[in-house]
Amino acid sequence: MRVETGAPLEPQLSVVAPLYNEADNVEPLVQWILEALGTYPGTFEVILVDDGSRDDTWSRIAGAAAAHPAIHGLRLGRNVGQTAAMMAGFDHARGRVVVSLDGDLQNDPRDIPMLVAKLDEGYDLVCGWRQQRQDKLILRKVPSWVANRLIRRLTGVQITDNGCSLKAYRRDLLDRISLYAEQHRFIPALSASVGARITELPVRHHARRFGESKYGISRTVKVLVDLFTLKMITTFRSRPLVGFALAAMPMVAAALAFTGLWVYAATHFTPLKSEAIVFPGAALLWLGAAFYLAMLGLVAEVALSSERESAREFPTAWEVR
Repeated sequence: MRVETGAPLEPQLSVVAPLYNEADNVEPLVQWILEALGTYPGTFEVILVDDGSRDDTWSRIAGAAAAHPAIHGLRLGRNVGQTAAMMAGFDHARGRVVVSLDGDLQNDPRDIPMLVAKLDEGYDLVCGWRQQRQDKLILRKVPSWVANRLIRRLTGVQITDNGCSLKAYRRDLLDRISLYAEQHRFIPALSASVGARITELPVRHHARRFGESKYGISRTVKVLVDLFTLKMITTFRSRPLVGFALAAMPMVAAALAFTGLWVYAATHFTPLKSEAIVFPGAALLWLGAAFYLAMLGLVAEVALSSERESAREFPTAWEVR
């Protein structure tokens, strides 16, 4: 369900904020965003996404949408997580520039004009960097520091704070990337994989005033799994057979090792022991697993080749005069 008001048909700027059980934050968030964009020279819209909240977050959003023409409400049928809720907001955003931020008042909407201005310098994505982060050390800062180090190391994209939701995007960039699971943290890496120009700016960060944090140590495992998936996607998205072949190499090595043990047993052990089928059986098992992965790679190559004409696999290009 979406609450529509008399906002302009084609706003130049869209601000997207997902909320989950953030009833007390809706009204101050709306007021803060409207104040921050009070001097914005173009038209704008604010899309508040209710991610299946169990409190009265939606009624607060509906009330804000009825009171302010620029506010829109988007209600999801169930809780799908921050990444999917953010993507739902992106899909409904109509501005040529889209800004995302958290709905917990920790991101500062006053930084939005600065990010948009930086975007106008020729970038496709401007990421916020929480230099003075107001979160708990053990539960939030330390896991975030470790995750950011891993992301930079594995993806090669040197963004300091991948987890900051305050970002500014060009519309055409959002049309070229797709997010799921907890992959909003990997937006810079996914953007870099399609040739986007990326930078970051220091932004303000505040301690949570209302409600409870939805993050914890348990998300670390999800981030690691998504990071592995992202690495595979960004590295082998255009050549899946290579990825499957690399995954099959340890299995081939194991098959060769068991074959060597089989030969050694046949030449050095007694006939009774050398005729045991443990070593050849293990060799065939590992070889069969390697062959299976190779066939999966071939299937992926065939599927990819049939989709290449319609897929948007070409990186962003700019004309230099």
